[in-house]
Amino acid sequence: MDMESLKTDRHILENSMLEDDPNENSALSQEEKNLPRWGPYHKGAQELAKLYSTGKRRQETLSIYMCLILMAANFFFILRHFQMERWTTVVFAALCGIITADFASGLVHWGADSWCSVDLPIIGKNFLRPFREHHIDPTSITRHDFIETNGDNFMLTIPCLARMLWDFLTKSNEEVQNTFSWTCYLFLLAVFVAMTNQIHKWSHTYFGLPWWVIWLQDHHIILPRLHHRIHHVAPHETYFCITTGWLNWPLEKLNFWPFLEWLITTLTGYKPRTDDFKWAQKRA
Repeated sequence: MDMESLKTDRHILENSMLEDDPNENSALSQEEKNLPRWGPYHKGAQELAKLYSTGKRRQETLSIYMCLILMAANFFFILRHFQMERWTTVVFAALCGIITADFASGLVHWGADSWCSVDLPIIGKNFLRPFREHHIDPTSITRHDFIETNGDNFMLTIPCLARMLWDFLTKSNEEVQNTFSWTCYLFLLAVFVAMTNQIHKWSHTYFGLPWWVIWLQDHHIILPRLHHRIHHVAPHETYFCITTGWLNWPLEKLNFWPFLEWLITTLTGYKPRTDDFKWAQKRA
C-alpha cells in the first residue's frame, strides 16, 4: 500500500480545509459557507486566537534567544573537538537524531491533540491552545511570525543544550571524546526538535516558499505538504509525526496510536479528542 493511500482524495476533500485555495474556499455547501467548518472566520478559531497572551509572547521570545545562544556555543565546541575520522559518526548521529525528533514530534503532537483541555491551569491556554486553533484554522500557523511559531519547540531543547554546554566547559578533552558520538546525536536531535514547528509551518504554506524548501519537501527530506494534509482530515486521528513524517506510515500500519488511545481509555475512561471536538463545534 502506498503511504498516501490511507485516505482517499474524496475523503480528504470532504473532511479537510483546502489550504492550497487562496480564497480559503473550503465550504462544500451553503450551510458551510454560513457556518465555516475551518478557517480564520470559524468562531472557535477566533476565540482561541484571542487567548494568545503578552506573557506567553515573552516566554517564547526568551526561549528563542536562550536556545540560539546555547546552540551557537555548543556548535563551537563540537567543531573544536571534531576529528575528521569521526565524520561517519556525525552522519549516523544526524540520521538517528532526525528519526528520534520525528517520533518525539508525533508523541507530543498526539498527546496535545488528543488529551486534556484548554481550560487546564497554565498548560491549557499556553500550550494546548495552539493545537486546538490549528485544527479549525490550519492556515493560522502561516500567519504566525518566527517567535510564535517556534518559541515552545526552542524552549524544549534548552535543558539538554545547557547540560551539554556545562559538560564541554567542565570535562577534560579525553572525557569529551569518550562521549562525542552521544553529544553529536543530542545536539542534532535538539536542532531538529527546535526546527520541527518551522518545518510544520512550511507544510501549510502553499505559496511563496523558497525553492530549496520545496525541494526538501518534494524529496520527503522534511514534511511534505500533501503528506501532512492527511493529518488534517477530521477527526485528526492519524499522521501525527511532523518533522519529516517518515514514521507516519509504519506507525499507522502498527496501529500504534489507536493502541495507545485504547489503553488510556481502558485505564481512565477518558476518550481522545473530546476537547478538540468541542472547539470544532463552535461555529456560530
